[in-house]
Order: sequence, then C-alpha cells, then structure tokens
Amino acid sequence: RMKVGKVIGNIWATRKEDKLAGLKLMIVQPVSLTTGEAYGTPLVASDVIGAGVGERVLYVHGSSARTASGGPDIPVDAAIVGIVDDHEILE
Repeated sequence: RMKVGKVIGNIWATRKEDKLAGLKLMIVQPVSLTTGEAYGTPLVASDVIGAGVGERVLYVHGSSARTASGGPDIPVDAAIVGIVDDHEILE
C-alpha cells in the first residue's frame, strides 16, 4: 500500500551494509492524505527517484520497498517511489 509523507531530512551512514551502497536515504514524516497533517513517527526510506527535503512523496513498505530499491535482498523497509505534484479528493 502506498502512503503519503513529507521529506523532512537526509540521513548519512558511512559504515553500512554493502547492499545499501549507492542508495540515498531520506527521513520521511507520514502525513494524512486528506488533511496534510503529520502523524506517527518519522521513518528512514531509500530514495530511488531523487526527492528533496520539503517535498510531498509517495512511499511504500516491505517487499515493495525492496523491489523498488533494487531487489528482494536489499535491506530496506521503506522506499520513496513518487513525488506528489497535487491531489484531489472528490466527496
């Protein structure tokens, strides 16, 4: 399931699992799709699309995150897979 978040920072790790080499890591704050309000705890996500701090993004968890990051053996649990340009909710 895709979720919406806001990139609130970068994270660097010079010593890390070899399979993480080359992956950009970002800190994502989950936000409500309907209100835009932050909720929950920020998380670390691999960024496979080049998002920047301050952007609203789509992110995925689990096997979808590993697939997006390069394969089933990549040790990530979240990945940024899209940048939100706009959205509309029809009620």
